[in-house]
This record gives sequence, structure tokens and C-alpha cells, in this order.
Amino acid sequence: MGKVLWNPGTLLGPVPPALVTCGSVEQPNVLTVAWTGIVNTKPPMTYVSIRPQRYSYGLIKESGEFVINLTTAALVRAADFCGVKSGRDMDKLAACGLTALPAGKVSAPVLGESPLSLECQVREIIELGTHHMFLAEILAMDVEESLIDKEGKLHLERAGLVGYAHGTYYGLGERLGTFGYSVRKRPPKGRRHRPSRRSK
Repeated sequence: MGKVLWNPGTLLGPVPPALVTCGSVEQPNVLTVAWTGIVNTKPPMTYVSIRPQRYSYGLIKESGEFVINLTTAALVRAADFCGVKSGRDMDKLAACGLTALPAGKVSAPVLGESPLSLECQVREIIELGTHHMFLAEILAMDVEESLIDKEGKLHLERAGLVGYAHGTYYGLGERLGTFGYSVRKRPPKGRRHRPSRRSK
């Protein structure tokens, strides 16, 4: 199958249409960010890339804190709305019926409707061009209790998370494998029972 060479672009996908909260519980704001991801394990580090013209940019730069809230199928409409409307003009949380809750480690609020939220503190701002990257350390996570079983294991697959690819939102589909399944050893096949040899 042939391929056509295109100019460079931002077609990596799918990406998470994350709802990023900033400001304070008393004066919260939320925007949708697709340019986000994990960059380090220890310490846990993430980033969000935001245009300086966005209202949330100033709020995050001033406080040095934000919260990344994962988006579910039930939150897709809110995620789309918060990606095209500005907090300069309206209270987007009120417009979408979203709840701002106090975070445990940062001043920015946690989104009550999100199943998992990452509380972040900015470590560096990198000016890349159209967007500036807020490189941040994850200080804490807020997890929906119903996603944790009796043994304390997280079942994020139950949350109904969504992805965003080339202008379209998608619900995550069927499970195709788990981490490391391609190299995991198969359990040995059962051996046929052989009667033990006893001296006569």
C-alpha cells in the first residue's frame, strides 16, 4: 500500500480531550486541552500546552497550578463546549452543570464529575511557538471510589473514557490486550496423569 508525503502537522491521535481546571474553587475556570500527556515517572510529570491568548493561560501562569480531569462519555458535550467558549465571557462550569471541588494539594479546583483528576504544580514554562508548555509535577490524584475494588486496585476501564482524533470524539472500544501481553509466557499445558510406579 502506497503512502503520500504531507507537510508536518499535528495529526498524532488519539489524544485525550482533557478538562483542565484552574483558578480557585471560588472563581473556577475550565478549558479543554488535547495537547497533554505524561513525560516522566519519578517524579510523576505531565504537561499541558496552551495558547497565550487563552484566558486560562494567565490563570495558570499566575498560580502555577492546574488540575487535569479525565473526560468520560458523559462529559463529551461539556468538553466540546469548554474547548470553544472562553472563561472571559462566561462561567463555563455553571453553563455545563459542572462542580468545582477543593483539591488536596493545589489551589485549582477538582472537577467533581470526572472519575480521575491529576493535581499539578508547574515546574517550567517552555515557549514553543503558537503554544507554551506548562511542564508540571503531579502532586496528587483524586479517584472516584467506585473505580477501586476491595483490594485497592483501580479499574479505570469502567470509567467510560473517551479519545479525540482529527476533530472527532470516540468512546474507547474493545480491549485488545494488556501491557506486556505480547511477551507474557503462556501457562504450561496440563500433563496427562501417569500412574506412579510402585515396587511389587
